[in-house]
This record gives sequence, C-alpha cells and structure tokens, in this order.
Amino acid sequence: MEPTLASRGPRRHVAGRMHPTPIFLRPILLRRCLFALIAAAAAAVLAFLLLRAIMPGGWTIAKAVMFASFLGTAPWTGICVANGLIGFCLLVFARDPVRATFPIEDRLPFAGPPPRTAIALTIRNEDMDSVLPAMRRLLDGLDRAGHSDTFALCILSDTPSGPAADAEERAVAAFRAADPAPIRIRYRRRAENTGFKAGNIMDFLDHHADGFELMLTLDADSEVSPAAALRMVRAMQAGPRLGIVQHLTVGLPATSAFPRLFQFGMRAGMRSWATGQAWWQDESGPYWGHNAVVRIAPFRTHCRLEPLPDGRAILSHDQVEAARLAAAGWAVRLLADETGSQEANPPGLPEFMRRDARWLAGNFQYFALLRQDLTIGAGFAPMGRWQLVQAILLFAGAPLYLIFLLAAAAATDGASFPAGPVLAVSLAWPGMLYAPKLLAYLEILLSTPKSRLYGGRGRFLAGIAAETVFSLLLDATAGVSKTLAMLRLAFGFKETWAAQNRAGRGVGWIEAARLLWPHTLVGVVVFAAFWEAGWRAALWAIPFAGGLLVAIPLCVLTADPRFGTWLQRRGLAAIPEECETG
Repeated sequence: MEPTLASRGPRRHVAGRMHPTPIFLRPILLRRCLFALIAAAAAAVLAFLLLRAIMPGGWTIAKAVMFASFLGTAPWTGICVANGLIGFCLLVFARDPVRATFPIEDRLPFAGPPPRTAIALTIRNEDMDSVLPAMRRLLDGLDRAGHSDTFALCILSDTPSGPAADAEERAVAAFRAADPAPIRIRYRRRAENTGFKAGNIMDFLDHHADGFELMLTLDADSEVSPAAALRMVRAMQAGPRLGIVQHLTVGLPATSAFPRLFQFGMRAGMRSWATGQAWWQDESGPYWGHNAVVRIAPFRTHCRLEPLPDGRAILSHDQVEAARLAAAGWAVRLLADETGSQEANPPGLPEFMRRDARWLAGNFQYFALLRQDLTIGAGFAPMGRWQLVQAILLFAGAPLYLIFLLAAAAATDGASFPAGPVLAVSLAWPGMLYAPKLLAYLEILLSTPKSRLYGGRGRFLAGIAAETVFSLLLDATAGVSKTLAMLRLAFGFKETWAAQNRAGRGVGWIEAARLLWPHTLVGVVVFAAFWEAGWRAALWAIPFAGGLLVAIPLCVLTADPRFGTWLQRRGLAAIPEECETG
C-alpha cells in the first residue's frame, strides 16, 4: 500500500478536537530553520573575518576575486558547522542520540518473524577471497540468531566474461557447497553491465526477487554484522512507511597508512555529521547505495532510472533513488550508529583520487536532473532537491578554494600584511570546515569510557595530531585533483564505473610523479608568489597549500607498508575495533 502524503502531517489536540499543526510550528520545520540559521551565521562570521583581513590597503581586483570565491564556498562551510554542532550537542547531551534521530526503534514489535530479505551483494572484477569471508560471517551470525530462513544471499555480478568471471564462478560454487543451506545462496552474472550498479540492482529486482519484501544492499567491500542487519530489518517491519533505512558506515581496520589515517578522522566526522543530519532531515535522509535496507516494491516502482538527456546512464544513483522515494511519500531514514556497519577505504592516494573523480562525475550529473526538474517537473520534493544540491557542493568548492589561494598570492603585500586578522581567518576557516571532525574528537575526549575505546586519551590525542597533519596535506592535493577532474569533464571526458583496486600496495616514485606533477607545479607557483610578498605570507600559505609541495612523497609514504606497520605498532590512528582485538 502506497503511503499518502496527507497522512504525514503532524496534528495537535485543541479543545477536544484534532487540528493540523500550523506549518510554522511543526518540529521538523523548526529544526531545519535552526540548521539554516547556524549555517548562515557561520558563513557570516567567516565573511566578517575575511573582510577584516583584506580591507587594509583598499580593494583590488585580486581581493575582489578572493572574496567572490569565498562566497562560493560559504554554503559548504556553513553546512559543516551546522551538522557538526547539532551532532555534537546530541552526542553529548541526549540520553540516547540514536533514538533522538531514529525514533522508529521505539515502535519495534519484536513479534513474529522478520520479513524475507535478500542480501544483494553487487560485484565486478573482485577478489572473491576478500569478498566472501564477510558474507560467511554474516550468514553464520544470522544462523546463530535463528534467522537462517529469513535471509538469502544473492550475489549479483557484472564481471565480463573471461578468466576473472571463471574464477569468480568457481569461488561462489565452493562457497555455496560449504554452506549448511546451499539453496539460500544465489548467483547471477550479467553479460553486460548496462546501467552500472543501479542497472544491476534493478535487473535483480525485475527477474530474481520474487518472494522477498526487503533487500539489504552491500558493496564488495561492505561488512555488516548480523545484529545491524536484523536491526534495520526490524525497523522496516516497525515502520511500514519506511522505504530505506541507511546505516551509518565507518571504515574497516586497516594496516596501510593511507586508509588508517583517513578513516580515523572520517569516523569521527561522520558520526557527528550523520547525527546532526539525521536530526534535521528526518524522513528525507540520504542513501549511500550500500549498507542499507530497502523496501523492494516501492523501490522497483519509483527508482527505475532513465538515461540522462544525453543518453548516459546515471552514475551516482543512490541520492536520486532516495529523492524519488521521498517524493512518492516513502520515508528515508539514517540510522546514525557506528556499530556493525563498515566498509573498506581506498588503500592509497591513487585509488582515492580515482574514486573522487568517479563520485564527482556522478554528482555533477545532478545538474541535468535539477534542470529537468525545474523545466518539466521530475517530481522531486524540496528535500530531495537539497540532497542533490548538497552532493554537488561536496565537490563544487574545490576550484574556488584554488582560485582563492591564487588570488590571495596575487593580493598579498608584505608591507601591509595584517598578521592578526589573517591569523584569525587561517584558524577559523579550517576550523569550520573540519567542525564535524573536531567536535567529535572533543566529544570523545570528554568521555573517559569513549576515550578508552581508542586506547586512552593519550593515544587518541596522538592519533588526532597525526590525522590533522595528514588531512591538511591531503586536502590541498585533493582540491587540485577535483579541479582537474572538473576540467576533464568540461572538455568531454566521460567517467565510468571501472573495476577498483582494494588491496594495499606500495606506490613507486615514478608512478607518484606521473600522477602528481601538476599538483607539485601548482604548489611551486603558489609559494613563489607568496614568497615575493615576504616570509610571513609564505608561512600563512603552508596549512592551505603545503600539501602540494609534498604531494609526491606523501603518496609514496602513505602507501609504504613499512610506514603502516610503524603506525600500527605504536597504536597511532587506531579505531575501537583494533583496540578491542589488540
């Protein structure tokens, strides 16, 4: 049964009768207004600080470019502050932060068997020796919980014919033969990956999903605990209007230095970000395409993605699917709990850059969808449009940061360098951009039990220091990479979803130099311009552009197994799962 939008509005009791709550008094609207107010206030404060820094000496073209590029980045900065601050307050002050943002759990019936659920694992050219053990742990755990008949594993392959496909089929056959109930393990390989992952999922729903009410979507690098899987399924059972339950996903333990440092900060930032976002987005939350449970019938009806006007398939399908479900009256909720849902992060900087380029290409396709929605009406609700805009903003600020940096180099005058105001901007801007992560670090440091999960406050502080240096160096390089990816799109380069390397490996100096010489060149030009304005100006640029000068050695070092081993032995950037087993 389709949910009706009319049934969704809250009501209040007045003089013995039920009346619709005025829209301006509805809690969700008040929450969204608070979010917007915090975001706008943060952007305004930063604009004021920047004006204090650039006003001495009067306006110039370079200063005008600086301020204009800053205005383009202000929305994302405000979003970071608002999500981070709201999430921090909930994590620190709410009795149960998860229930504060996911009230469905208050209605869990725990009566009767859960709905039949397909575990939809999408793969393409994967090392099955790395993929299948996680599936074995999930199935065995569900068996121990008494739900062996509720779930079936459906392995959906887009691997092209050839030796890789043959090896994949042999691995799945052996996995199936070793299972106590082989009939519950199904394998389907398409000859062509039409529509990429979204097409793979929809083909499964059209031809192989009979008898299933729900679908647990997993990527090849996903790891979901039996408890987390059952929790999402029970939530769908308790909330018949739920179309998607998206679980917060954190990084798997890693020995390689790059994913180890990256996921240490990402875990903290995503916890506060997701908690804040879930609080104000409510039933119009995000979908990330994996580690989520989907209600099959409405998904099949509303999430069949047509090609873009230019004939290309939609790459970043997940947010579009969430927006379409929300527009049809189905709820999409984020379960902002970090336990039981994990994924692997890229093993090195080359893979990280390639992933960013794919995501950027997919997210920028949303421009066409938004234009289509405004002209002929694609049916997105306001929050659905916001999800698409936010996905664009994730990448759109990269060239503006680079323009700001170059304009700052041109505008800097050593004779009138306002050190105090410049220092204020230098601290405030990164502080606001990293607000979700920094506030989550503070939340952990305020709690002795939570600090112990990371090996104690001393080890946790050491991890924060290492990750902060890593992030400052990485973000400068990533900004140039995203800008170059945008330029490739502008000149007609077509990005596709190619097979991914997930295994740790070393990166040689020649490979790193071929990949990162443009970044190094930009860094040399930037610092040469700042050096002309004096040593104080060059010193100011180090946090913002220093990573460009060391991009090549950073790439080599963070992929070196010896450096990863060194970090691991000292417990630097360790996550709770590692500390539990260590």
